[in-house]
Amino acid sequence: MAEVVSTERREGGVATVTVNRPDTRNALSSDVIAGLRAAFDDLESAGDVRVAVLTGAGGVFVSGADISELRDRRQADAFRRINTGLFRRLEQLPFPTIAAIEAYALGGGLELAMACDLRVSSNTARFGQPEVGLGIVPGAGATYRLSRLVGLGRARELIFTGTLIEATEAHRIGLVNRLTEPGGALDGGLALAAEISRNSGLAVRLAKQLVGASQEMSVDAAMALESTSQAVLFEDAEKNERMTRFLDRRKRREGAPS
Repeated sequence: MAEVVSTERREGGVATVTVNRPDTRNALSSDVIAGLRAAFDDLESAGDVRVAVLTGAGGVFVSGADISELRDRRQADAFRRINTGLFRRLEQLPFPTIAAIEAYALGGGLELAMACDLRVSSNTARFGQPEVGLGIVPGAGATYRLSRLVGLGRARELIFTGTLIEATEAHRIGLVNRLTEPGGALDGGLALAAEISRNSGLAVRLAKQLVGASQEMSVDAAMALESTSQAVLFEDAEKNERMTRFLDRRKRREGAPS
């Protein structure tokens, strides 16, 4: 029996995490949630991952929650914050994460994508928070993450109406960072991961922490954290090596005969 979540290590410190329930359009079941948590724990403990790309098998990202399970959940389940806790865990991973989206990212699937740092999508994918049509509310982050990405007015519209939008519209309003041709989301996500992984791993990790923390603190506190992070990097050997290579390249260009 195939694992419902699998990981693969690639060159340059890039890892992929794949949800593998194509028969359900990769719906978020309790097994998937447990598999994702284990995958995130393993990648963080490895210590050498620079970027992780999340994707789904069978040409679909994650279509949403497993409704057959969701229907039977009760009050106690809501307060356990099963998906919320996992998505916060994803958001707080020390390295950048990218959602590579094909076909659908709906409900909990979109909330999973929004917990990633960046999103790359096929131009034929569809997005939405249709929970109110099922008699519930988005319960794993859309009520606060969506407005931070697309603005409060548009977030209210998408959540109150449950309307699905096309990938081109999702890109226009800032929900998606990059678009690809159909079937190209994973390659696009890996290309973006490669761009990131070429940079200083420590600098990227600190930059992620700074951007995330700045959403929840005062400007003065953010400035203090920023200068502290810069002080750490100023003493990092890789910073000196990278700047020396930059200066050497510029010297060679300027000294080259015309």
